[in-house]
Amino acid sequence: MPEVLFVCVHNAGRSQMAAALLDHHAAGRVHVRSAGSAPADTINPAVIEVMAELGLDLTKEFPKPLTGEAVQAADVVITMGCGDVCPVFPGKRYLDWQLPDPAGRPVAEVRPIRDEIDRRVRTLLTELLRTADTPEKR
Repeated sequence: MPEVLFVCVHNAGRSQMAAALLDHHAAGRVHVRSAGSAPADTINPAVIEVMAELGLDLTKEFPKPLTGEAVQAADVVITMGCGDVCPVFPGKRYLDWQLPDPAGRPVAEVRPIRDEIDRRVRTLLTELLRTADTPEKR
């Protein structure tokens, strides 16, 4: 099963949305984690609200610290603004998604960020499932 790690600075917005969306769309076909290089105390309330609009509950989630172990366990590491703070290990696929930080933004400005993350997550899921289903992976 592919493993994806989403990383942003505070693990309170972008990476939390991405993890929840991928977990939802993958329906158990991908293992998903998120972490932050400098985790916040709580998840951004606007992020919780825009995700609830999609029926995804982030109220029980919390920001988690980035560890080398989480990066090593991942097949794909997607950074969102943490730059070179993320450790690099051979054999991992690294992507950097340039997305606005939802911190301090009202719900109306967080929705388009969520929608762009959702678009990227759906594309990633298609790629992951195609790769996981190749004959050499069976």
